[in-house]
Amino acid sequence: MEPKNAVLDCRLATALPWRCSAAAVHSLNSKPGGKQRGLVIAFSLTAFLLNNSVLAQTASGVDPTNHPVDQPSKRQKASDRVEELPIGRAMSSPATAPALSPGVPFEKRANADRAAQTRTQKAIAPFARYDNLREKGLWFNTPGPADTIDQDKGGVRSALADVGIGYIGWTQNSFANNLLPNAARNTIANQLYMGQNPTFASANFMIVTYDLSRFSISDGQIVLGVEQQHSTWDRPGPDRVGLNTLAYYQTFFDRTIELKFGYLRNQNEFAGTLFGGITGSNMAALLQAGMSTNATPTPAVNLKYNFDPRLYNKVSVQRSISPDGPYVQITENPTGLNWSTPYAGILLVDEAGYKSKAAPGLPDTWLRAGVGFNSSRYTSLMDPSRRREGGNSFHYIAADRQFWQNDADGTPSRGIYGGFSIMGAPADLNRISGYYELRLYARGAFDGRPSDLIALVASNTSWSKFAVDAALAKGQLAHRDTTAITGTYTAHLAPGIYAGVGLSYIHNPTSITHTHQTEHALNLLVSTLIFF
Repeated sequence: MEPKNAVLDCRLATALPWRCSAAAVHSLNSKPGGKQRGLVIAFSLTAFLLNNSVLAQTASGVDPTNHPVDQPSKRQKASDRVEELPIGRAMSSPATAPALSPGVPFEKRANADRAAQTRTQKAIAPFARYDNLREKGLWFNTPGPADTIDQDKGGVRSALADVGIGYIGWTQNSFANNLLPNAARNTIANQLYMGQNPTFASANFMIVTYDLSRFSISDGQIVLGVEQQHSTWDRPGPDRVGLNTLAYYQTFFDRTIELKFGYLRNQNEFAGTLFGGITGSNMAALLQAGMSTNATPTPAVNLKYNFDPRLYNKVSVQRSISPDGPYVQITENPTGLNWSTPYAGILLVDEAGYKSKAAPGLPDTWLRAGVGFNSSRYTSLMDPSRRREGGNSFHYIAADRQFWQNDADGTPSRGIYGGFSIMGAPADLNRISGYYELRLYARGAFDGRPSDLIALVASNTSWSKFAVDAALAKGQLAHRDTTAITGTYTAHLAPGIYAGVGLSYIHNPTSITHTHQTEHALNLLVSTLIFF
């Protein structure tokens, strides 16, 4: 694992581009191949068919949240809905009608009630009306208009909402630089890890949604997103402008079943690697085994079954990204519209989980475990001269638990959390065979800073024993693991504006092989994240 801090892609989920281990992303890349023609999913016909099957269902909106959560059940408690107001709480509490004595005339009391109701509507309506327009089906929610820099200035957002259109955009910018002397500075072309040279990365997103519940399709939604990325070190992925998502979503049987299909980025649908909404785990162990990302969306069908408001199981049939890694995937398919890339097969993913959101006296808890099986043809690390072979896989287990609430009656999600992640993949087909992480973080630790996040994360990345042994046989300096300890502070400066700073010590920041000058790094991390 490597420097970490920020929401959303090395990727957002996505944490920022530096969030992906420099060593890890280096290990995921290989030679490019040819292109295949892309296909576009017929959303209109499918929406029509699904609509006819669920006309009797009642459409309902999504509760806003400032921390990772899938679509809530209609049975959700009122206390949960209050807790889930957006991060930059520009929304005030509903006004209360003044107490009137029995002697006050009825007309005056009625006028007072109407005035109080008007104040309540003014406090809530400007933001609550957009909840149903936020992208659905993810394990986290992007901020609502209250936590954007433009909110509803000029009435543009309101005008679009009137015809069922919602939008959210954001820009992520990050900088990493090794502060240790003798950092083995190199040319950009020969850079081996994030921060070896001062490294800047930027990712920009625009997501537009269209509400189909207005046509009696339960929670129905069409999502279209684009992404642009640039980095001074392109190993995590070359510069691109292309598709981020093109998806259809709806629910069945009172939200017991959730369906989403199209060009998806399953990085935001599975594993939950962005704890606390801002900082996240390294996901390279899953990406190397085919999971799609913000920069590499692929055709997929996701189906989630909610046994109750907390217990769920979610499956996906996804076209795998290139078995040679995200870099090759982007090179072969920069727009993201192609149906497939060379050697790519089908990835099956299944995740079971338990998620209980914070409430007064009830700590936030999220447990999840998943497996994936990939039919793509990978190069064998045991014998690269052999023909490519299928049968790759991965597994993961993760848990996050709130240990203490410092504002249980006001904002229950504020407090101290702890968690861990374990990810693994076969060493004969994957350069990363194991990833282990422990984390401790605090949300809203200070009363004057209720939306800030402090995080301390320790991780260990295990490299394939076959790849390490091959490097040692060639007389190279090689290491069997990479260890990192990272501390970050992310401040919510204003509605829609976040800034983070941190330090990350990394032992063996490169992938498998190293020199005497590249055994250690102490990276200064700086990031900004702006929503509009």
